[in-house]
Amino acid sequence: MTLYTTDYLEYYLTLVGWLVNNGIWNILVASGVFALPFVAIVVQEWLRARAEVADEGNKGVLSSMRIENRVWVAIVVILFAGIPFIPVDLSTIKFDTSRSAQCQVSVPQPANTGWSNATTTLNNQSALVPVWWFFMHAISKAVTGGAVAAIPCGTDLRQMRMDVDATRIDDQVLAQEVGDFVHDCYGPSRAKLFMSRPTLSGEQMNDVTWIGSSYFLNTAGFYDTYHSSTPRMAWPYDTNRDAGLAQVDSGGGYPTCRQWWSDGGNGLRTRLLAQVDADLLTRLGSWAGFLSQDEVNDSVIRTVVSPRQQKMNQGAVYSDYGGQIEKTLPNIVTRGGADLGLAAGALGYFPAMDVVRQALPMVLSLLKMALVICIPLVLLFGTYELKALVAVSCVEFALFFVDFWFQLARWLDSTILDALYGWGFGANTPHSNFDPLIGLNNAFGDMLLNFVMATMFIVLPGFWVTALGWVGIRAGNALQGLSEGSKPAGQAGSKGTGTVIRGAR
Repeated sequence: MTLYTTDYLEYYLTLVGWLVNNGIWNILVASGVFALPFVAIVVQEWLRARAEVADEGNKGVLSSMRIENRVWVAIVVILFAGIPFIPVDLSTIKFDTSRSAQCQVSVPQPANTGWSNATTTLNNQSALVPVWWFFMHAISKAVTGGAVAAIPCGTDLRQMRMDVDATRIDDQVLAQEVGDFVHDCYGPSRAKLFMSRPTLSGEQMNDVTWIGSSYFLNTAGFYDTYHSSTPRMAWPYDTNRDAGLAQVDSGGGYPTCRQWWSDGGNGLRTRLLAQVDADLLTRLGSWAGFLSQDEVNDSVIRTVVSPRQQKMNQGAVYSDYGGQIEKTLPNIVTRGGADLGLAAGALGYFPAMDVVRQALPMVLSLLKMALVICIPLVLLFGTYELKALVAVSCVEFALFFVDFWFQLARWLDSTILDALYGWGFGANTPHSNFDPLIGLNNAFGDMLLNFVMATMFIVLPGFWVTALGWVGIRAGNALQGLSEGSKPAGQAGSKGTGTVIRGAR
């Protein structure tokens, strides 16, 4: 039989927990302490019967019946939840690689790690598990795994967004050429468009706001008319096209703006696209199934070359209660100060929460181990009552199910951008224009959302144990260790930015 674990740290700590559990139980049995609850049962039930019944003739009968019931319950609890019986088998950890790949999670297989030859013994000691706790471990893992599998997989747009934002034009000559293109092609075309005042659709109005506009490329009188004002080596001098323009010794010509942008390997578009990681373009294309790959590429180029990132929205992707409906000057000043404070606070807060998110699964595994070690003593002090058994079982299930809340918080943090800025959840998302920055250009508006999402790794498990308290299961203190155990790591992580700033000074 197999006890399944979620990760390799839990793998090890589960074995350690049951080894210590067995040692404590053996000590209780060898010393005879395990029998003390039976004495407590006899005394407790005799005192209860003596206090409740006025007729002396019935006290002995009542107390003996109660003692008999309690003793039988205690024996059953000892047999199924106290005596170690089933050998621990952690030699096999099974992962669904197809599911993990679908959800952007890379988990090394046991055969590729140091656990390939793992055994179930430590210091020549093997562990056994009572029947009831084996069942609780199995059912808790099954329910938690089923709940995690019910979470829809989503594209990690947050990472793609950061990759796009980190893309820069490293070639300074190419960057200068982009500036020349704006001066010779886009600027005159834009001015001519405003002079002629054509009737444009909303999509066309959005299209003409960048240098690779398909409207300027495909409409006569714009990029087919204007040309480079300086000779370009990639386009040899053409007497028909370049008539009246000076010839230079290098033989360079004066390509039209359409040629300058679109021509094969020499075109500005192709060379700009080469500045972007090909894998990033593929991932964006796979997510943006509503666009062709060329449209996705144009969107990425648009982001890379744009001197000012186009705003998709004004932050109205969720309702809030800040300011008035029509913001007054004090509201605007207050919002500006708050945004500045968020930006400054994010320098320490986001690294801190990233460290906390990494530490939480470790703390949870340690708490599971601590619970396993506590089981014999908790049952002993609870005089082997069913109430104590049920309470510990509920706490164990609550600890295991916290894994689901971590996965849910992680999925929300990764895919909420898709819901707000993409088409992954249908065409009814708030913003239909595709922008690879996916809200980063509205960072102040969405930074508060990032603050809130970072806390969900603590808030959601806290709400879970609070919900258990509604039905009388008090597991809140059991999870208090999550926040306490990860707090020092978060505090240390928040100091990293200050250290860098002091070093730069």
